[in-house]
Amino acid sequence: MRYLTVRAEAAGTGPLHPLGEALGEATSFAREAIHHVELLDDDTVLMLAEGSGDQSSYIEVMQASPYVKEFLVSGTERWMAVTQFELSPPTAELMRRGDRPGIVVDTPIQINADGSLRITYLGDELDLQDLFDSLTDDAPFEIEVLETGSYSPDQHALTRLLTARQREVLETALDVGYYELPREATHESIAEQLDIAPTTAGEHLRKIERRVFTAIVQ
Repeated sequence: MRYLTVRAEAAGTGPLHPLGEALGEATSFAREAIHHVELLDDDTVLMLAEGSGDQSSYIEVMQASPYVKEFLVSGTERWMAVTQFELSPPTAELMRRGDRPGIVVDTPIQINADGSLRITYLGDELDLQDLFDSLTDDAPFEIEVLETGSYSPDQHALTRLLTARQREVLETALDVGYYELPREATHESIAEQLDIAPTTAGEHLRKIERRVFTAIVQ
């Protein structure tokens, strides 16, 4: 079995979904990942997603959205939300084109800081090629291939422990040479790339390392 990981965003200047745009504009909470998505018979979607931060602000956004039919939130610092909502044309088309025989979506789907989605599809090489052709043929969204290769069930186990923001910080740290020997970058280098404070960059890295190292030794 092989995998294809892509970055999906709306074509042009619009969002993939207005609800996602409204959630992304909030700064008091973070959308971490999508753990399950199911298309219902009435063409609405049932989604199980993970978030963190100010739950009350999240609830305000959901209550104000005309796309949301109903939702339920459970948890404290990191919480889960089950939502039934209406699709936008780009997200409806993305789901339709990804729903193909021989293709499985590997969850969680990661939500990037800019509102785009990081989706990994599983299947054999021919099925994945057919999927890619479908996703890129006159679609109302843009697809960028991030990586592809042979799939191992444990391959992404460690990165699944990280939030979208932590993964962005880690990727930046790797890009600027923070983990090279000898070290080629500092917290300041990472912070400059991400437009955050060096202390914030350092705090992200410590949390990343703690999560990863804890998972390795347990």
